Amino acid sequence: MLYRSFKTKLKLNNQQKTILAKHAGVARHAYNWELAICILTYRTTKKRPSAITLHKRLVAEVKSQNPWYYEVSKCAPQQGLREGERAFKNFLTIPQRGLPKFKKKGTKDSSYLEGSIKILQGNYIKLPRIGIVKTYEILPSVPVKNVTISKGADNWYISFKYDWEPNPTSKQRDIIGVDVGINAPATCSDSSRFAKVKACKQAKKRPTRYQRRVNEKEPGSKNRAKAIKKLAIFQVIADIRADTLHKLTTRFAKNHSTIAIEDLNVSGMLKNHKLDPPLLGVGCGCYEFKRQLIYKGEWYGSTLVIADRFYPSSQICSHCGQKQKMPLHKRTDECGNCGLKADRDFNAAVNLENYVIA
Repeated sequence: MLYRSFKTKLKLNNQQKTILAKHAGVARHAYNWELAICILTYRTTKKRPSAITLHKRLVAEVKSQNPWYYEVSKCAPQQGLREGERAFKNFLTIPQRGLPKFKKKGTKDSSYLEGSIKILQGNYIKLPRIGIVKTYEILPSVPVKNVTISKGADNWYISFKYDWEPNPTSKQRDIIGVDVGINAPATCSDSSRFAKVKACKQAKKRPTRYQRRVNEKEPGSKNRAKAIKKLAIFQVIADIRADTLHKLTTRFAKNHSTIAIEDLNVSGMLKNHKLDPPLLGVGCGCYEFKRQLIYKGEWYGSTLVIADRFYPSSQICSHCGQKQKMPLHKRTDECGNCGLKADRDFNAAVNLENYVIA
């Protein structure tokens, strides 16, 4: 049995936004309270209080003095305690990382809910202590045990996982090589090429304009607060990149039995400022791209093959196998042995397909 996750944006009224903010606030307060207790205890005894002790102290010391704890679900403080326990255990495992940091309001606000959760017909879901909320997408008709609600750029998102049966699809092609290029996010050995996402490039021009509007507003005013919300255009860019990545990986996993990619050194590529940032943002060739192809391959019956990092896919002629140097600025591969002229990225994609066959 496999699991599939689903995440979408919520369409909320002001009352629902307020109660969700309270849940996130209680979870953050419980996390910071536990972290302060753990740091103090660790500095004196080099140990950490047990989870049961912390939970009893939270009920006796914190809930009794803060009645707003009872305005939200009991899952909110429990979530904060679990996250604090996980963060401090990671510190004890690798002390070189340093002590965990306290959470700030407005930074990665989230809450966890479980209990009587039911997906209604269409795009409605019933949540405990929240009520019926509406989403922007049609929800799958599946049983849900728990959900996570997070905030990003003044928008609230809901995510959950559910049981998923593998559904192998009929394949259009047996083997395909996929090369990450500079001129295109992905070039395939079947001559298909995926162009850059223009919406992402256009969205990156907006922050300059929005920043100018923020500077024109009076500090502390409501109009300035509204302008700052619009400045969070980077969430839009992240959504565009994530959507592009999911569409690419789903298409490859559904339509091909074997996908061949390179094990690129992404950290080294990021040091080269001449490379296209939107390309790297899509995630092709990096961990997320590989991760999605692996689990989507289990869904749709495909296999991922990763060529060795030092495999010279761009330096080998895909026709005769002659190897020659190919500087990054040279976009056309001209073989000195057989005279083949081909696009650099397409030639690399064909070599990746040949890598699987060989």
